[in-house]
Amino acid sequence: MIKKLLLGLGLGVVLLAVGFIVFGPLKITSMDVLLNAMSGKGIDSPEESVWRSRLVVPEGFSVSVYAAGLPMVRFMTFTDEGELLVSRPRAGEVVLLERDADGDGLPDARHTLLSGLTRPQGLALRDGWLYVAESDAIGRIRFDEPGGQISGDYEHIVEGLPDSGNHWSKTIGFGPDGQLYLSVGSSCNACIEKDVRRATLMRFSPDGSDGHIFATGLRNSVGFDWAPWSGELYATDNGRDLLGDDFPPCELNRVIEGGFYGWPYINGFGDLDPDLGHGVGDLSARAIDPEFGFAAHNAPLGIHFIRGAPGFEEKSALVALHGSWNRSTADGYKVM
Repeated sequence: MIKKLLLGLGLGVVLLAVGFIVFGPLKITSMDVLLNAMSGKGIDSPEESVWRSRLVVPEGFSVSVYAAGLPMVRFMTFTDEGELLVSRPRAGEVVLLERDADGDGLPDARHTLLSGLTRPQGLALRDGWLYVAESDAIGRIRFDEPGGQISGDYEHIVEGLPDSGNHWSKTIGFGPDGQLYLSVGSSCNACIEKDVRRATLMRFSPDGSDGHIFATGLRNSVGFDWAPWSGELYATDNGRDLLGDDFPPCELNRVIEGGFYGWPYINGFGDLDPDLGHGVGDLSARAIDPEFGFAAHNAPLGIHFIRGAPGFEEKSALVALHGSWNRSTADGYKVM
């Protein structure tokens, strides 16, 4: 028991030291937040009475639990048959929740499709394949949507992706051009990267070939989607830390091929970075401003354009805000 206590205290000291080195002196409401951020430790889910009292939705909408006992789910996508695929990076698995055929508001069954993966996050379906973005690779396996079954071997079509440092997660999606897009976050809060693939969106052929950088200066664009009315690509982006509670804004960018979106030299709407923005020359003129600025440190992640759903205006999107871990007053934790 004493050994476990000493081990826990030692781990806490190490995490605090690493946190100070990586992030600098932090102004946060609870050290538990830092420990959870550094270690990946989760928390227990609140009781139903608690979250029902706290979650607020517009008139005509409701919130309920669809599936319980799935901690640390990160991304999800529906099949054409109504099955829900979810990724669990910390568990290294992809899970399928069968559609609610009996109408009880819950999935009819649950299956682990893939396990033993390296921090899988992004999921995509295309031409009978299930694509998975692991932290260091992109893999795919044959997937029968009507039957909800995989077959054959899981194969890596892209390997050697950078996954060290702060932002290891990878998101993928197929564009209207039939190409596979991949987000690669930065390795740091604010630095000049040695690997040119960091802080970018990349594009590949569906078989993983012809990989190249599509857009740069995107610190951590975890979520992206294409506007159904125009085919334009929009991506969320997390602004840097340690410049105060309310700066810089997090971003929603309209991403074009060859576009440069500022990081690490320019923040938000053309503001030079106090650490790295000196002597940037024409980079300031080339940097493309966001289409929209979220509140600082709200950490927008997934974005999804609404396609024909009742209750939503035409040409609207939903964005999930992770919420802040590094503000003196916490903010975020909502869907916009």
